[in-house]
Amino acid sequence: MSNGQSGFIPKNLWTGFTPRGSLARALHDKTLHDQYLSRIDKSQWYQCDLSSVPSPLGDKFVQLGPDRDTIKFLEESEKKSDWILTQIWHMFVKLLLGFFATQTSINGWLQRGSMFVVSQAQLLKLLKVSETVRYESLLDLGAGDGKVTAHLAPIFGEVCVTEMSPSMRNSLQAQGYKVLDVESWHRNKTFNVISCLNLIDRCDTPQDLLGQVKDALKPDGVLLLAVVLPFSAYVESGSKDHKPKQILPVNGDTFEEQVDSFVTKVLTPLGFEVISWSRVPYLCEGDLQQSYYWLDDAIFVLKVKRS
Repeated sequence: MSNGQSGFIPKNLWTGFTPRGSLARALHDKTLHDQYLSRIDKSQWYQCDLSSVPSPLGDKFVQLGPDRDTIKFLEESEKKSDWILTQIWHMFVKLLLGFFATQTSINGWLQRGSMFVVSQAQLLKLLKVSETVRYESLLDLGAGDGKVTAHLAPIFGEVCVTEMSPSMRNSLQAQGYKVLDVESWHRNKTFNVISCLNLIDRCDTPQDLLGQVKDALKPDGVLLLAVVLPFSAYVESGSKDHKPKQILPVNGDTFEEQVDSFVTKVLTPLGFEVISWSRVPYLCEGDLQQSYYWLDDAIFVLKVKRS
């Protein structure tokens, strides 16, 4: 999780006690960080000041909260973070491989750094459907290690995915997902639901991607789109300065202002209409510094405006 600092612990937690040795200091600091995390009111991750959002958009807000799957992810992240020898090994491998491999591929090889965006129950609430609903097909763009896909998959008959990282693609295939080519996924096949979760701020041509999504949706299909706000584009590979070729015109000083800007300046001009939206934490497994990290996500259910 390379943009934003929402999930990093303030540095004023240190006590007067200073343990000797780098590992001892790291473990001491991690204990303080995790104590801080345990006191966080996690319901605040989902709050939005709707008075700062235009009423037509505010009326489509769906209030979510930390559910059982969210808490389970956090508990598992805390457990993994306490595997000290494993975390030291991960640090060593990341340092060694970082010179010639992307962070995503390294995480794939190490089977670490899993993410959590939305649970199945939260998805159903956003889609405004019952728990008995079943869709024909899902395409999850940029599926990573498949852990996020796994929360979506049970309500779909067919699940297809795309992913740039070779190590992640191997993992997705091992889990039984149909992996489509990243260059041709939008040709000759349409889907009921396409999920694009925290991808467009990591994409070199996000406007082109959203245009391809429109072409690949069935006439009554929907796009599940999540984006980290404040918006900060970063292309992991293929760009020397890590800046995308296509810059999305998102601005605003607050989360709510950025949501409004993203809808009015990006989604609406590209032909998308908001069905529902919410605010959720984009969670990531932690390391020797702290048990997990998070960023602020706006998540949308969108349909294509048909003429």
